[in-house]
Amino acid sequence: MGHYLIQRTLLMIPTFIGITLIGFLIMRLAPGDPAELRAAGGLGAAAGGGISVEKRGSVDEAVAQWRAQYGLDKPLHVQYAVWLKNLFTLNFGESFKDNQSVWGKILERLPVTVKLNLWSILVVYLVAIPLGVYSATHPNSFGDQVTTLAAFVLFAVPLVWAATMAIVFICGGDFYYLFPPGGLESLDFTDDWPVWKQLKDHAWHLFLPVVLLSYDGFAGMSRYMRSSMLEVLGQDYVQVARAKGLPEGIVIAKHVLRNSLIPQVTILASILPGVIGGSVIIETIFSIPGLGQLGFESVLARDYPTVLALFTVSAVLTLFGILLSDILLAAVDPRIAFGRRQQ
Repeated sequence: MGHYLIQRTLLMIPTFIGITLIGFLIMRLAPGDPAELRAAGGLGAAAGGGISVEKRGSVDEAVAQWRAQYGLDKPLHVQYAVWLKNLFTLNFGESFKDNQSVWGKILERLPVTVKLNLWSILVVYLVAIPLGVYSATHPNSFGDQVTTLAAFVLFAVPLVWAATMAIVFICGGDFYYLFPPGGLESLDFTDDWPVWKQLKDHAWHLFLPVVLLSYDGFAGMSRYMRSSMLEVLGQDYVQVARAKGLPEGIVIAKHVLRNSLIPQVTILASILPGVIGGSVIIETIFSIPGLGQLGFESVLARDYPTVLALFTVSAVLTLFGILLSDILLAAVDPRIAFGRRQQ
């Protein structure tokens, strides 16, 4: 196991370099010059308009100086090498938008996104696994058909549409005010509040974003759980266990559930980047100060250092998610052996 973890960790290094190289090239080769935006809000664009040659020269000079200051005048491979070197010291540079440290901005917003995503993943598994177990143990029943229909409906509803409808109908729009339309705390929130009141306020603000971030996940996951359990229920060893007279509950819990969890553990690797991508939409719509909102604002401002830093953080989380799913897969499936077997 230890040998396998070392191998996987070493393999993550070239994978990480390849991912960041592709992301770096896409951002640098994308249309639009951040220097013109950064240099006094579009003076570079004005340089092409009807201004005098002398003023146009001054604008071009200012843009060139700014581009040189941030290394944008160097070849792409040199820019990437410098960025990669700084990455080892967690130096993501300064934001083109406000000259603040990119790493500082990420540290400020990371806890919000992590909290939102951890709650979302927890809700996905807490809802999906019981639903899948029920559907598999009661196939073609009325309850199974209802949960199947609900899962397909939820899976087909776009997140943007669902969040917008929630804002309009239950967040103080034109109808009900059941949940706050944005933020993580009430406007009158203070540290002097009792702990229970602070927790209640946070839960009230987090409930709807977490549900919206989770609904398509537990809809899809419950279907995977159902199909996985139905496959295991048809295995010979399950029939043998029943023939021995074991109660159905013990057969399900001891012989079926564990083997049915193997695909769910594998899917964990894809859930983590999925909810991170979904948090961009949710944090932007609900004005939650997390990494998703920061990424959306940075893309609009062509703030390359911040966008690339967020891309890197997402890549690292995805790689560790895959590694975690492999470790959990070994825990639930005794047939998997890491490393070479002893001869």
